[in-house]
Amino acid sequence: MSQRPFPPWQKYPAALLYRASFLRSSPSKLAQLVKARLLAMVKAPSRYLTLYLTDLSLCVLALVLAMIFRFSLDAPFSVHQEFNRLPAAVLMLVVICAVIFPATGLYDRNWRFASISDLMSIVNAGIFSSLTFVFALFLFNRVESIPRSVVAIEMLLLIPLLAFVRLRFRLDELRPLGPYYSGTDVRKEAVPILLVGAGHAADLYLRALRHDPNARYRPVGFIEDMPTQQGLMLRGIPVLGTLGEFDRVLELLSARGQRPRHVIFTEPLSAFTEGSAQALVDRAEKLGIAYSRLNPVTELRNPRSQDRFEVRPIEMTDLLERPQAALDKEAVHRLISGRKVLITGAGGSIGSELTQQIAALRPAELILIENCEYNLYAIDMALAEAHGSIKRTAHMCDVRDASRLEKIFSLHQPELVFHAAALKHVPMVELNPCEGMLTNVIGSMNVANMAKRVGALAMVQVSTDKVVNSTSVMGISKRLAELFCQALDLDGLAANTSPRFMTVRFGNVLGSSGSLIPLFKRQIARGGPLTVTHPDMTRYFMTIREAVELTLQASAYGLERKLGQGEVFVLDMGEPVKIIDIARRMIRLAGYTPDKDIRIEFVGCRPGEKLFEELFDDSEKRVASPVPGVLGAIPNPVPSQLLRENFSRLAACAQRGDVDGMFEIIGEVLPNNARVASATSRKAGISESNAGFNLGGPCAATR
Repeated sequence: MSQRPFPPWQKYPAALLYRASFLRSSPSKLAQLVKARLLAMVKAPSRYLTLYLTDLSLCVLALVLAMIFRFSLDAPFSVHQEFNRLPAAVLMLVVICAVIFPATGLYDRNWRFASISDLMSIVNAGIFSSLTFVFALFLFNRVESIPRSVVAIEMLLLIPLLAFVRLRFRLDELRPLGPYYSGTDVRKEAVPILLVGAGHAADLYLRALRHDPNARYRPVGFIEDMPTQQGLMLRGIPVLGTLGEFDRVLELLSARGQRPRHVIFTEPLSAFTEGSAQALVDRAEKLGIAYSRLNPVTELRNPRSQDRFEVRPIEMTDLLERPQAALDKEAVHRLISGRKVLITGAGGSIGSELTQQIAALRPAELILIENCEYNLYAIDMALAEAHGSIKRTAHMCDVRDASRLEKIFSLHQPELVFHAAALKHVPMVELNPCEGMLTNVIGSMNVANMAKRVGALAMVQVSTDKVVNSTSVMGISKRLAELFCQALDLDGLAANTSPRFMTVRFGNVLGSSGSLIPLFKRQIARGGPLTVTHPDMTRYFMTIREAVELTLQASAYGLERKLGQGEVFVLDMGEPVKIIDIARRMIRLAGYTPDKDIRIEFVGCRPGEKLFEELFDDSEKRVASPVPGVLGAIPNPVPSQLLRENFSRLAACAQRGDVDGMFEIIGEVLPNNARVASATSRKAGISESNAGFNLGGPCAATR
């Protein structure tokens, strides 16, 4: 059974009841906790001994002032006999405060970095000490010696007095050390910067600059698209305009002698109005102004770095990243938490990101299947470091080995299966078509069969936009795998049985192994040229993180809400991007001029490649999807029994290297595919020994 998290209204009461029952059943544990707390209370005042004594003096002052204020309203206080009893009351209050103040954590905090939560500890100390004082007075003389209003006034005086003496710690923290506000020569030498975005990250960055005596940057202004921010100041730095008013802001700062030499984005570029960040970067490039972005505060940085807030160059992935679709994190958590999850291709680009994100959702067990020894080792070590408490097993296995898969599935009985194992590089599969069919088609069938045999809840297959009107062997093989999962899903719908078989289709992911951007980086490092297949070639792009998040969300909705029976989930990839534009932009980002410092060379399309990719086939029915960032496609279904029969024959042809026979069988399943029709009509498909293809260009069409 899967574990479900407590809803918010039950979480904290449940935790308290659990702790209470645990302590009741373990008296020794309770005694240890009480002892530890008492020791902490005794030791705490020693950290701030002067402050502790000052606080006790303030208790006396507050009580005396409260007495004076209360009785001065009626008559001269000297005639009242209550003041004769004041010393006893003062002694009683000092003893109470001496105990209550450490107990409420007044001396467990670093007051130099005090916040609202720390202020609440002062309020608690004032309230609890005053209430205890009233109770003590009631026990001794029924509160006849001192009016109760005096205690109320004393509490209202004590809280601000305690807060005031701690203000000194904050004043020390607020005193600027760096060139941020100083009038020294260091300030003049610091690089003037224009910050883009005046949010939380910008506030933290300004704090760091304020306290860094060696800061290299001096902020001169903000630009921000939010209308509510216009004309405001953040820590003394003005918001001067929007991103679209960049030129006007530059003129204004230049007139003041503060022209920025550097533009720093404080948020991801996708957080700004669509196109505005891109236009700003283009304008900064033309004006020769450097631009960077802040590393996220939560991102692990080089421990040897001297910069508390590092900036890094803007990369192509930043420019192509899009605003993130709204994610239903609760649905994804319900999908994974407490369940056994098996991932094939766990060490690959998509598989490793799937593994990391799934591990963070606390599955009961992770079963990793990978055919590459190093990839399996790498992802296993990454999990050990980041999620060491998660039970996991790493299996070296080829998905084409049905008997090996059966042993693994029988041993672990996974509840969820994510199938990311595939041969994905178009040129390599063109050279090795039989291997591509065995892995992408027969391997997918084997995994699906095993998921069904052990009664898994769902299998989710990762697919590609290259299945649409495919001209490549890789695309054709993935189309066949899509059809098989669709057929099994429709079989389950007809019989009202599990598991669900879902396919998620998307385009190129940024930064994956063998993909475009890492290749261009290597070519730029060598001084060029950058090899592009065709000036008009376009591709869809998405970050690995976004692709995996949407895959998990689509899977959660498909399983939980029974959505998309017989459908293929198609991730919304936005607009296609020209490869030549990416090449030129990456050259500029590296500080060079395209076609001058580094040239771009067109090498022509390789076998199987298309000038553009599509997300939907003309024969598919498009449907709306309730999942944000996900579309739906319904291919024309093929009966599962017919697919099994043809796949059995296909495997036999592939194993003996019969490419012609393999394409004849594929033609029976995909009669309208132009590539298959061409191969079968010529009676001569692709030969396993065909090694004459050009492999020198960038694999722009690979994931």
